Amino acid sequence: MIAAGDFRKGVTIEMDGKVFVVVDFQHVKPGKGAAFVRVKIKNVITGQVLEQTFNPSDKYPRAHIERKKMQYSYSDGELYYFMDMQSFEMEPLNKDMVEEALNYIKEEMEVDVAFYKGKAFSVEPPNFVELLIVECEPGVQGDTSKAGTKPAKMETGITVHVPLFINNGEKIRVDTRDGSYMERVK
Repeated sequence: MIAAGDFRKGVTIEMDGKVFVVVDFQHVKPGKGAAFVRVKIKNVITGQVLEQTFNPSDKYPRAHIERKKMQYSYSDGELYYFMDMQSFEMEPLNKDMVEEALNYIKEEMEVDVAFYKGKAFSVEPPNFVELLIVECEPGVQGDTSKAGTKPAKMETGITVHVPLFINNGEKIRVDTRDGSYMERVK
């Protein structure tokens, strides 16, 4: 059990039979009346974000989220298959569970799959991935002094803004947390 006064970002709780992760929190102590905690929570299964207020002494059971290293194997249209690296069992996941991660993962890439009570609910790509640029305007020689960027389409289909000197066919490192360009890969 965890008291609402002890909520921090990333804490997972069970509430009304659903699992939520704390996205943001704020302890409020008004001049008049009792203190309370204003919390933004996200349902880990549906992705729905709620803003609620809690009494700091309210207690909720912690939800144990298990993470497994799995390898993205293949897709057959609607289902995406991930292989457990220890047992070599395949775990099929629906498109809505992996949709965000698909922007950054390729076949045979290792990812973290989150489980709650033995049921997978989300896929988390590594923080940094190396992707190939398949479509972008030609680079301009000596154009490194300006802080300009241009859009570049990656092999996974996502568009990343890259510096002007980057060319089509180059590999770059991308930060999957915000989708930003990090560096060119040799």
